[in-house]
Amino acid sequence: MKRNILFAFAIVLSACTAKREAAGLKGAAAAKGEVSYWLTTGDKSALLEEQSAKLNFGTKQSANPTIEIDETQKFQTIDGFGYTLTGGSAGLINDLDEKAKDALLEELFSTRKNGIGVSYLRISIGASDLSADNFTYNELPAGQTDINQDNFSITKEMTALVPVLKKILAINPDLKILGSPWTAPTWMKTNHSFKGGSLKPEYYESYAKYLVKYIHAMKTQGITIDAITIQNEPLHPGNVPSMHMEAKDQAVFIKTALGPVFKSAGLKTKIIIYDHNADRPDYPITILNDPQTKQYVDGSAFHLYGGQITALSKVHEAHPDKNLYFTEQWVGGPGKFDEDIKWHVSTLIIGATRNWSRNVLEWNVAADPLYGPHTVGGCTTCLGAITIAPAVTRNVAYYIIGHASKFVRPGSQRIGSNITDNLQNVAFRTPDGKTVLIVVNGNSTDQVFNIKYKGKMALTSLAGGAVATYVW
Repeated sequence: MKRNILFAFAIVLSACTAKREAAGLKGAAAAKGEVSYWLTTGDKSALLEEQSAKLNFGTKQSANPTIEIDETQKFQTIDGFGYTLTGGSAGLINDLDEKAKDALLEELFSTRKNGIGVSYLRISIGASDLSADNFTYNELPAGQTDINQDNFSITKEMTALVPVLKKILAINPDLKILGSPWTAPTWMKTNHSFKGGSLKPEYYESYAKYLVKYIHAMKTQGITIDAITIQNEPLHPGNVPSMHMEAKDQAVFIKTALGPVFKSAGLKTKIIIYDHNADRPDYPITILNDPQTKQYVDGSAFHLYGGQITALSKVHEAHPDKNLYFTEQWVGGPGKFDEDIKWHVSTLIIGATRNWSRNVLEWNVAADPLYGPHTVGGCTTCLGAITIAPAVTRNVAYYIIGHASKFVRPGSQRIGSNITDNLQNVAFRTPDGKTVLIVVNGNSTDQVFNIKYKGKMALTSLAGGAVATYVW
């Protein structure tokens, strides 16, 4: 009985010590702290807020759960963290007055003190379902075709998307941009509709030319498209717009048309396959199993509206020479902040990167208070990272991405760390030699724990469901 009482007292004492450190007590140790950390809590009492208390590594050991950083274990390099800049998002941002627009973009894309340093964007090639209306860059009257893509034009994007992207690139010239089509021009499709249908094989080469013209047109505007996916959600033809494409058809399109046309044009733009849910890892594996197709493919992209995030590792194991990307996950409005922050950070920021993803993108940058604009038949409850009304409100996806994008800069490498006592985490080594550890307390109660690095310990604690990014 006495031993149990002493053990309980030790636990309480350890918890009190950690809470005192986390509360920001002043003194020499806090002033000289080795570890800084930023906190978000489920009750919003802290929102990506740097804590005044600093942690220090020492030789004192404790029986608390321990997350140990292992720099000898090295995994994939990180390309970045960010969002999809939908046409609707671009329109809302572009409609802000110049001062407000510049301030918002600086906050989103700058690495300065108040910026969250978004480093990766996905944009739609033509309309997405979060555009105000349906369009492609070469729509024609019924019965007409344009095999050579002579009528191709991105004029539709010159109103908002291109001007906003130019401002973003002025802030962060190294930003990576991924383009994804929701549909081919309707005259190329089996049903001649924006919704559903498939790409006719006789137009494979013409569609490849369409994508080349898109990349060239954006480059003319000073916008480099780092990569494209072949088709957003190819197994979801019920969206508006959308287009159905089976794995075998995607493989044939790449090896007979897109790959050779890209090569002939001298393009370095990456070709990324699939771009859909983790419940079908067989889709990208089937494509990559074809060596004629594989030679043109950089990697595979995933969403998580179905399946498990561990499916990414199955694709990595089958084809370890190809990259993995996580390109979309929405927050359904109005959302539950405490549940959403915990799930998205633990499953995506942590889960996707622990399963070899080079990026994590949330869906979408901005929406209005009614979750618009969107197409008729498009998403009606997609909550943006920000709401523009026209005042700006920061929503949960702002903090989800900010906990990574601000600290894990492009070129960082994931390193080893163990998961213990439902303390979901992932660690990185940055290009400037810093170590970053992102932790979610998946428990409903406070958790005291250690961070172990090079044999030394730092004691800290997190409230139930809280997220912290530690940097040293």
